[in-house]
Amino acid sequence: ACVTDQFEQQVRALCGLPLGDATQHSPSVMVNLLGELWFENGDPAGAYREPDWALLYAVPGLRLHLYGKHEARHGRKMGHFTVIGNGPKEVLARALGARRDIGVRDED
Repeated sequence: ACVTDQFEQQVRALCGLPLGDATQHSPSVMVNLLGELWFENGDPAGAYREPDWALLYAVPGLRLHLYGKHEARHGRKMGHFTVIGNGPKEVLARALGARRDIGVRDED
């Protein structure tokens, strides 16, 4: 959602380079993906399974970022997705729909 993303900024900082332009170019929403998604019904005792990423790839303006961690655990941040678009209401609606479709549940 910004001209220079957080990953490029980190590389620039570590290499002693000037930071990039952090101007936001689009409205955006980011959703964290926690380890519960890798277990059936979000239960750590449930069957281990890979989430259906095709559900996210079908959402316009959505970019999926998985961190390549070897083991999913309850509460462990495994990745995130960001949705960008033309307006905040549109972006929020698509992000909430994608969140629901992939199985992210609110805390009770």
